[in-house]
Amino acid sequence: MRSLLRRPVVMSGLVVAAVLAVVALLVFEPWKLVVDQRVDEAAPAPPVAASAAPAVLARGELVAHEHASSGTVEVLALSDGSRVLRLQDLRTSNGPKLKVWLSDQPVLPGRDGWFVFDDGRHVDLGDLKGNIGSSNYAVPADVDLLALGSVTIWCDRFSVSFAAARLVPA
Repeated sequence: MRSLLRRPVVMSGLVVAAVLAVVALLVFEPWKLVVDQRVDEAAPAPPVAASAAPAVLARGELVAHEHASSGTVEVLALSDGSRVLRLQDLRTSNGPKLKVWLSDQPVLPGRDGWFVFDDGRHVDLGDLKGNIGSSNYAVPADVDLLALGSVTIWCDRFSVSFAAARLVPA
């Protein structure tokens, strides 16, 4: 056995295997399959001096794509004129490089909807804060919600949608 390990081909193979294992761990991040990120961000509230609660501009229900997912999405108009996309009661799998995108693509059920969101226009609202819970994402002022009528939880690493929702104007 000892003489077998001294052969250059065997040593080279072991080094290549070790490098591939490290690269695979960095790319696939397999620990995220068993580690959840919980978030419990409060819904935006009006300042004490203001009396108007945030107005719901649009809402939708998440449709599962690559991973079993559930939850609701709302776009809220705040009293200061800003807008916030709120993921409410989200439950999905964790994954590498998950993003929240507004998109102009339709929300299709099943496998048909997995890969469509990077085909058209989209606006990246940032990293998914947690795969379980509720969270808020600022919507830039120049975003046209009529043109970008869907939301996806997008895995940027593998170019696949974990879940998506069609935004229906309120």
